[in-house]
Amino acid sequence: MDSWDPTTERPVLSHVCVAGVQYRVGDRVRLWPLDGADIMDLALKGKTAVIAALEQDYEDRIHLAVTVDDDPGRDLGAMGKPGHRFFFRPEEVEPLDDAPEGRS
Repeated sequence: MDSWDPTTERPVLSHVCVAGVQYRVGDRVRLWPLDGADIMDLALKGKTAVIAALEQDYEDRIHLAVTVDDDPGRDLGAMGKPGHRFFFRPEEVEPLDDAPEGRS
């Protein structure tokens, strides 16, 4: 951790590729939390969501910030407000076929 500097901004990710699947902001996914998930993640199991942001922590782990489709406050999550934006690892989501047009 010698290179960790909390004042340095992390690069913005344009996409993440996991197991041959590319994820981008705006992609629709289904949530499948893995073992060890907290109660909130378990409550969201099987729900559909939209990726609001791709984030990388200081340990280089990737997190998908998502807004859940049936959350009446999902617009708050899209603005980055807490309580309406949830974080999942890429291996905890399944891409949905109705990805935005123009995605290759």
